[in-house]
Amino acid sequence: MTAIDTGTVPEETRTTRRTPLLVVSLVLVALFLVGAWAAWFLTIDDAFISFRYSANLAAGHGPVWNVDGPRVEGFTNFAWVVWSGLGAWLGLALPLFTKVTSLVLGLGTLYLLVREGHRRAGLTGVLVGAGAYVVFLPTYFHITAGLETAAFAAVLLRVVVLGLRVLAREPVRTWEPPVLLLLLGMLRPEGVLAALPVFVVWFVRERGTKRWVWTGAAVVVGAAYFVWRWRFYGQLLPNTFYVKFGNLDSGWLWTKHTTLLLLPLLLLTLSLLIRKATRATGGLLVGTVAVTYLTYAVSGPTMDYLDRFADHAIPVLCLGAGIAVGTLTQRLVGAVLGLVAVGWSAVAGATAPDLGVIANYGPDLQRAHIAIGKGLAEADVPAPARSLAVTDAGAIPYYSGWASIDYIGLNDAAIARGADPTQVVMQARPTVIVVTANGPEPAGTRYGFDFAKATAGYEKVAAVEMRAGYWQDVYALPQYASTVGEHVRQRADAARQVNDPDRAEATVDRWLDRLRSQLPF
Repeated sequence: MTAIDTGTVPEETRTTRRTPLLVVSLVLVALFLVGAWAAWFLTIDDAFISFRYSANLAAGHGPVWNVDGPRVEGFTNFAWVVWSGLGAWLGLALPLFTKVTSLVLGLGTLYLLVREGHRRAGLTGVLVGAGAYVVFLPTYFHITAGLETAAFAAVLLRVVVLGLRVLAREPVRTWEPPVLLLLLGMLRPEGVLAALPVFVVWFVRERGTKRWVWTGAAVVVGAAYFVWRWRFYGQLLPNTFYVKFGNLDSGWLWTKHTTLLLLPLLLLTLSLLIRKATRATGGLLVGTVAVTYLTYAVSGPTMDYLDRFADHAIPVLCLGAGIAVGTLTQRLVGAVLGLVAVGWSAVAGATAPDLGVIANYGPDLQRAHIAIGKGLAEADVPAPARSLAVTDAGAIPYYSGWASIDYIGLNDAAIARGADPTQVVMQARPTVIVVTANGPEPAGTRYGFDFAKATAGYEKVAAVEMRAGYWQDVYALPQYASTVGEHVRQRADAARQVNDPDRAEATVDRWLDRLRSQLPF
């Protein structure tokens, strides 16, 4: 009797085939967790801007900067503010809540890179795509910083994965592209543009009326949100747009720097356009990256520490590079190109010019901004007099809970539109003014703020060093100078004792020494 081949692969064979992928995946996850541990102490000051809006939202005041006074939209990450508001409502510490959220989303990104890389380009696709992602050191600082960066990158990668499935005629849940388009747009306004190429491809290729229903629902929800925020804040665009958008010279510098940073990933993804078999895939990936980066290329994003805005599309480029290398017929060439891409990512991330600053930013923020904010909260100042003017509008306003003037203008509509920050502060005459300076004695002006003129009649009560060459000098009205100075200095002294007490330099060596001190062996 002749045996019939049913096409079933024996269990032992299937297990053997899965073993390399399982081993590689475990190594990648281990590297990822080590990287997250190394950056875990970081929370960026900007994140506390969102946290302040989230805390006020959770307290029932709405997403506002100050409970009383004009409303201003000083954030561009509405969905992240709402999600953080849930954490605040639950009574959770928002730095930890957002870190854990981003860690989970980062693991989800890694999972997508492993799964889709293996499905479309085999083990080589995993080694290159997921490998380039986990060795890029800035990835971990964006995960732990407290902002929406990792969330945006994860959602955008998921959108691209859906687009690849549409191109391959694989099933896609009808509700998912419109919902992810809406979510990405609420994470950041440019998210709508970033998801548009995939959405268009899906909408054209999808059949049936359900796509109209889900798209219509997404449009209705998005329009309702837009109308609500317009009425709530009284302005068409987020306040930060008026402060930061339109710097083409800075945008050109950002574009050149980002191109060099990601050169192998960019070239490998572009190479997909050359081969007929991968042309559609390449077109979708290249189009998504291009429209994602377009916003930053024409705006010159500020506060772009460790290439934060480039990180939005880095997982997409990692996937593209993995597919490009894994589908090459010349395996040796593919191996060399893959090694270059992964190695370049590792070196570029580890040699970032601002790595030393960011790698030590967490302890530095603890002993300066956070200490000042907590000291103000404890000062014996009556509630009506708890008013503050700052240039670093993050942890100090958040931990103090005081009504705050952000004299850069990110959270002040008048200053954002050209009002003189010195005059705004002098007219308000807050109880405390915190001046960012290069040393314990401020000099000159910063962001158009004339500190000498604005602090006339105030007493200097503290000078707190964040890091070498970066200080926060605290001034208070005479009647509150004693209590403000006492509590701020106490908090700053205590924080310095537990946060690198003898070091203030922004170097990678300082960070590595701190990590070594935390090892159990």
